[in-house]
Parts: sequence; structure tokens; C-alpha cells
Amino acid sequence: MTKSDLNKHKVVPPNEWLEARKKLLIQEKEFTYLRDKLSRQRRELPWVKVDKEYVFEGPNGKETLADLFEGKSQLVIYHFMFAPDWEEGCPSCSFWADNFDGIVIHLKHRDVTFAAISRAPIKKLSAFKKRMGWGFKWVSSGNNDFNYDYHVSFPAGVPKQKLEYNYRKLEIDSPDLPGVSVFYKDGQGNVYHTYSVYSRGIDIYNTAYNYLDLVPKGRDEDDFEFSMDWLRYHDRYDQ
Repeated sequence: MTKSDLNKHKVVPPNEWLEARKKLLIQEKEFTYLRDKLSRQRRELPWVKVDKEYVFEGPNGKETLADLFEGKSQLVIYHFMFAPDWEEGCPSCSFWADNFDGIVIHLKHRDVTFAAISRAPIKKLSAFKKRMGWGFKWVSSGNNDFNYDYHVSFPAGVPKQKLEYNYRKLEIDSPDLPGVSVFYKDGQGNVYHTYSVYSRGIDIYNTAYNYLDLVPKGRDEDDFEFSMDWLRYHDRYDQ
């Protein structure tokens, strides 16, 4: 919504506002029930057994996908855009990552481990993580096919029109894109891929966006010309 639109916004007495608010509440409740239903359907999806062994490079050495569970049966992975030749992680993914640290302890108490994975070498990941003041687990997949197999990185030499992202062929110009993947490990140590989501599907995992959706200007990104151009690393806004 533009500044001009805000200046012309309808203003009403409190009783009229309350009536309008209650009407919207009916739709909000319907949305909540639909979201609960969708979440149940998501959990009911069939699983795929992960037979390939992925070995990642972490701050303390090599770790397999099974190791990343750290004693829990459920694992959430954020696919963080950070190509091997980049000097900084993606600003948008960094915006999402600013939400991670506070939830990790709560997830652990619900049998869930959280980690981020990127293709950049662990030295770059650790340096950027230190700069940003983050504490969540972050490992490198630069020496395996994990990012390619889960369609968040794209091999050179393949025509960009034939690359797959978000369950369809798209013309992709970036070497990496974001996403979230979920895994389950059973009592015998078998690992299963249960879910992956990409693109606008990860919006809900950004707390700041959920709050921006509440305010009169919203995200203030409606004009594509501006998009996320406003966004900075959290240590760069003063520049």
C-alpha cells in the first residue's frame, strides 16, 4: 500500500471497526482450521528412504546425515544459499536465519534437531556465522550431492530452462536457491525424507514477515521494482 493510499484509508468509529474486525475473524478462523488440516495432510505424506550416504563437513569434522539428528528422531534442514565461490551468504537466507537461534532449544524438546546446509566450505560458513552472531548448526555439503539431490543447487552445463525447482522446470539463473527439508530416523537407524518446501512456501518460517503482514504497509514489497531491495544483513543497515 502506497503512502497516498494510507492517507486516504477509511477511518470509522470504534463500534464500526469492531464489526468489521469480527467479520474478518470468521475468515481468520477458517484459515486456521484449513492450515491445521493441511498440516495433517503434510504429515500423512508417504516417505522416501534415503539410501545414499551424505558426508558433510562441520566445524568439528565430518558428519553423515544420520549424525545430524544428534540423538533425535526428526531433523529439519534449512537449505541456505551460499555457493562455494561467494564471500557472503545470501541476504534473504540471512533474513530467515535471524529467526533460527531462538527456536533450536524448543525444537530439541520436541524431538527435533535443526541445522542449515550450504555448499560453501566450512571455513566460509563459520566465518560468516561468527560475523552474524549466529549459534545454530551449519555444515557444508560442498563435497557431496545433497544440494543437487534436493533441488536447491543446479549443476553447471545443464540448460537453465531444464532445471527443476519447486517441483517444476524453471529458468534458473542462480547456482543455489532456498528451501526446507524434513527427515525422520527410525530406531534401526534408517533415514527417510518426509517433506521439502521451496520458494514462497518458506515464507511462513520467517517470523519478521509474519509480523510485517500485520501492519498497515504490509511487507511494502508489492511493486516488483522494489521487491526485497530494502533488505540488508542485520549488521549493515547503518550503511
